[in-house]
Amino acid sequence: MKALVFHGPGLKSWDSVPDPRIQDPTDVIVQIDTTTICGSDLHILKGDVASVKPGTILGHEGVGTVVEVGKDAGKFAVGDRVVVPAITTCGTCAYCRVGKAAHCMSTGVGGWVLGNATNGTQAEYVRVPFGETSLHRIPADLTDAEIIYVSDIIPTAYEMGVQNGQVAPGDTVVVIGAGPVGLSAMLTSQFMSPKRIIAVDLDDNRLEQAVAHFGATHAVNSGREGWMDEVRALSPVGGANVVIEAVGIPSTLEAAFDLVRPCGRVANIGVHGHPVTVPMDRLWIANITITMGLVNGVTAPMLIDLIEAGRLDIKPLTTHTFTLDQFEQAYDVFSHAAANDALKVLVTR
Repeated sequence: MKALVFHGPGLKSWDSVPDPRIQDPTDVIVQIDTTTICGSDLHILKGDVASVKPGTILGHEGVGTVVEVGKDAGKFAVGDRVVVPAITTCGTCAYCRVGKAAHCMSTGVGGWVLGNATNGTQAEYVRVPFGETSLHRIPADLTDAEIIYVSDIIPTAYEMGVQNGQVAPGDTVVVIGAGPVGLSAMLTSQFMSPKRIIAVDLDDNRLEQAVAHFGATHAVNSGREGWMDEVRALSPVGGANVVIEAVGIPSTLEAAFDLVRPCGRVANIGVHGHPVTVPMDRLWIANITITMGLVNGVTAPMLIDLIEAGRLDIKPLTTHTFTLDQFEQAYDVFSHAAANDALKVLVTR
């Protein structure tokens, strides 16, 4: 088969590699029909994720068709359409049993297995460990484009941003970073009926998209002088109830600390590759709650139900579509997102 292979920092190629095969009784082999590229894939290519070794097939998001099933994965059958999630769950270890699959003990490496510790979804086929407890069956009336982002960024935004941030009715929510995961946080924050959702980014196009399609009530360009004062003017009573950081660099998390009100919450969902200074000397006395973490994926079934019911529309996240043999071109567009007005790229068979 063909696959997008990581060869070390800055190096990748669309290569011929062996087809995956069943290695464990709980494995499921899935033909990838649609996949995408995540910001964490770019972090891998920058050398920020040391656990990913050269020779690994990248990717942890996908929609596909089951083509082979291990003897202990009988929940699924050949021909089933499934979501391949970013997080693998055994369903039985101490963490998985309490909904914390990000730290699954049975994999030996935690929940982020695909495109990290083992070959991922940017390929024609993928082996999914613990397939019976990890995969999600797709309702027959949903297209790949309607469901693909349930693999990762929609649950990540909702679980790590909205739920961890405890967004509540009437809140002022600031989302720093209007990339795909930040936009997803704005989209799913609406479930909780906040009073304001303030999008913050350097890119005017993304800010326009945030207001037009993702629920932002206000947009502030952080490249302007005095932008923090603009946000504060929209956040009475000392700042925002919740600040969601969705970039993953020190300056944006530090900005979140400056914009949150006393007794507020900072929910970090950005992937950080460098240390950040946390001003504990002023945050502790302001009763600030800071959360962070890797998604568990436990809300995926609920999110699929909302999509099927027409209550959650993730299609506006897709701005560019490619075929599998155009993967390197897709990476070029996604890695220069601002220049290409790109949000998410869809890669299809």
